Amino acid sequence: MSDATKPTIVLVHGAWADASSWDAVTRALQAQGYTVLAPPNLLRGLTDDAAYIASFLAQRTAGPVVLVGHSYGGAVVTNAGGSAPNVKALVYVNAFIPDEGETVVGILDGSGSALGVPDPTTIFDIAGYPGAPEGAAEVFLKPEVVHASFAQDLDEATRWTIAAGQRPASLVANVTPSGPPAWKTIPSWAVFGDDDRVIPVAVLRRLAERAGATVTEVPGASHVSMVSHPDETVATIVAAASSV
Repeated sequence: MSDATKPTIVLVHGAWADASSWDAVTRALQAQGYTVLAPPNLLRGLTDDAAYIASFLAQRTAGPVVLVGHSYGGAVVTNAGGSAPNVKALVYVNAFIPDEGETVVGILDGSGSALGVPDPTTIFDIAGYPGAPEGAAEVFLKPEVVHASFAQDLDEATRWTIAAGQRPASLVANVTPSGPPAWKTIPSWAVFGDDDRVIPVAVLRRLAERAGATVTEVPGASHVSMVSHPDETVATIVAAASSV
């Protein structure tokens, strides 16, 4: 495959992250001749976030696209991908892969997720934001949650950097029902760490199997496996791109 025929790779980050979470993956893909775009995920609500990514795809890409989502970004690409005719493959990285009508909170219900606690204020710092719809607020992970359950396989300095720079999600983002899923019509791949404490591995396996995804598991990797083990994420994306 020549550089001219390679698909564009679009990387969509999840909650408590930004495009910098893809830095190692981006550099490796660019070194292989891929055009890579890593747009901001607004994290304001699934409907609005998916509409933004769909608009980004329409305006910023030409030719085939491999659309990649991490964590909540998986729900976003599930909703955005179906409205973009040039999306030819989906890649889910430690990601939610919802079916129509499902919510992120509902997928985690009873799963043993570190986020599934009776009192959310024990793991989140919650703050209002200007223009928030009724009942909405920004949710930040407490630093101890980043260290123990979000990025536990990274060195301490990196964990503190993630805690300091996290981009919060609105409360409404995780309770908005998903729309028709792109994975029902677009081939999918999934790569995830088997020590994910945010989306437990049993949930990740179930979602990937339901989507008919080609699966790669990364032993010992956390929820941010694309940061701690970027090579596995890169290989999965390249496999998806090679199918286009």
